[in-house]
Amino acid sequence: MSAANSYETMIVFSVANGDESVQPLVDKFKALVEENGTLESVDEWGKRRLAYPINDEPDGYYVLFNYTSAPEFPAELERIVKITDGVLRSLVVKKD
Repeated sequence: MSAANSYETMIVFSVANGDESVQPLVDKFKALVEENGTLESVDEWGKRRLAYPINDEPDGYYVLFNYTSAPEFPAELERIVKITDGVLRSLVVKKD
């Protein structure tokens, strides 16, 4: 097995279907990270105004995941994020 690396992933969820539609998505990605690595923290920043509208939406729900995992997992996480309805933007960063 490869050595584990530290990562942080910011995901901006759509609030077009109401704030209650966000929590199942947060739980889904939290479980996905826990299955494939060690989840260190989940920092829910909550609903915030976007710098510019994305898909005609002025607001988004921000969540920051900090975790350690094998180097292969972040690419798989990005793939799943891109095909998930309700996600506006995401960014995965490897920490030193």
